[in-house]
Amino acid sequence: MAERMLQFVRLQQRQPEKRDAAERRRDFGEIYADFDPERASQQSSRCSQCGVPFCSVHCPLNNNIPDWLKLTAENRLEEAYEVSAATNTFPEVCGRVCPQDRLCEGNCVIEKGFESVTIGAVERYITDTAWEKGWVKPPVPVRETERSVGIVGAGPAGLAAAERMRRRGWQVTVYDRHDRVGGLMIYGIPNFKLEKEVILRRWKLFEEAGIRFELGFEIGRDASLAELRDRHDAILIATGVYRARDVEVPGNDLNGVVRALDFLIASNRQGLGDAVPEFDSGALNAAGKRVVVIGGGDTAMDCVRTSIRQGAASVTCLYRRDKANMPGSMREVKNAEEEGVRFSWLAAPKFFLGEAGTVTGVQAVRMHLGLPEATGRQQVEPIPGSEYTEPADLVIKALGFDPEDLPEMFGEPGLRVSRWGTLQVDHRTMMTSIPGVFAAGDIVRGASLVVWGIRDGRDAADRIEHWHEKQSAVAQAAE
Repeated sequence: MAERMLQFVRLQQRQPEKRDAAERRRDFGEIYADFDPERASQQSSRCSQCGVPFCSVHCPLNNNIPDWLKLTAENRLEEAYEVSAATNTFPEVCGRVCPQDRLCEGNCVIEKGFESVTIGAVERYITDTAWEKGWVKPPVPVRETERSVGIVGAGPAGLAAAERMRRRGWQVTVYDRHDRVGGLMIYGIPNFKLEKEVILRRWKLFEEAGIRFELGFEIGRDASLAELRDRHDAILIATGVYRARDVEVPGNDLNGVVRALDFLIASNRQGLGDAVPEFDSGALNAAGKRVVVIGGGDTAMDCVRTSIRQGAASVTCLYRRDKANMPGSMREVKNAEEEGVRFSWLAAPKFFLGEAGTVTGVQAVRMHLGLPEATGRQQVEPIPGSEYTEPADLVIKALGFDPEDLPEMFGEPGLRVSRWGTLQVDHRTMMTSIPGVFAAGDIVRGASLVVWGIRDGRDAADRIEHWHEKQSAVAQAAE
């Protein structure tokens, strides 16, 4: 082991420099500066190179984190990138948006007492350097085959599968109803967490590799699922989940009560230079408004921090549990607090107030934590007589996402779904109820993280190839 490792006893944890909160409130630029080579090497050298790397164990991709930390500490960056890219289709994305405090860094062996290694920042540094140096190459196959796959959805799962299958020589076509590649990475995540060029350059790279994209394409409108099956040897459904969960309270139909994804898509499209009438009219624009965001996940944090940057008069996050029980990243909560977001913990909406059809406030009630649910989380119950009013000109509901009705949308009643509306698959093969049609990502597991989408997409590619080889062997035996 190199002498430069195990430096956690000598060097303190240092994240990349973070822009001042007053400065970053004024734009949508990423808030963290890049590591310089010396700082990246020093922070990587803090790794303990432990025998059982819990950082890798708790990474959905099982990234070989200690290996590329060691290579970075030794300034062998091209090798570090090769190790990182071997298990991760989008390391530059995961380095930016993964909740490392809950995954790899939160399970770092040295975290208790010495603070964790800055894994996410180093991962981002390695891959950004690789792009700058030209080490990132299109996934061109060594040998072409006639095998063809159609992938429905250009989000993390679909793109991860596309890259893996193209590298193995498959003819890959990705269908998506949006006009850009990336799914929620392009339209859902704000620039201050993930600048759009990071996704757009991967899109260009995939096209250079021969992956075809048919955008603005909807199954059920432009082609049926049966027609797609006739075009390809296999189909992968990786549409994600886009139907917003709602809160059934009086006043839900008032003007100014909007869904989180509508708000974020409008902001991202406007930043990309698109014409967005709802943004220009103010319907999906927080400028000058008193904003209340309902929810406590990462989407809620994206909404409150976007509202700050749009020039909201005030921003309040209403969450029915306390801070310790928030499902979102604590790092994101801290960033939001620094930027001026006010949190109203243990509070839930009872109804929305309005005048002349437009929202003017949220009538909320204080909650208290009760006994644990089956999941282990504490139940929440309202405190009688604790009602109060949060003034609001814009209310954003960030309560999570459910699957759309794919059998109805696709005109394919044989596509079985679970009681939650997600697609049912055989988890050994990842195949749906229709032979040759597979599914992966959020449409199977429910709304989750980008990193889990990447994992599912890569796994699906392996399962599809195994299934096709088995089908080919059976066909040859029958001849």
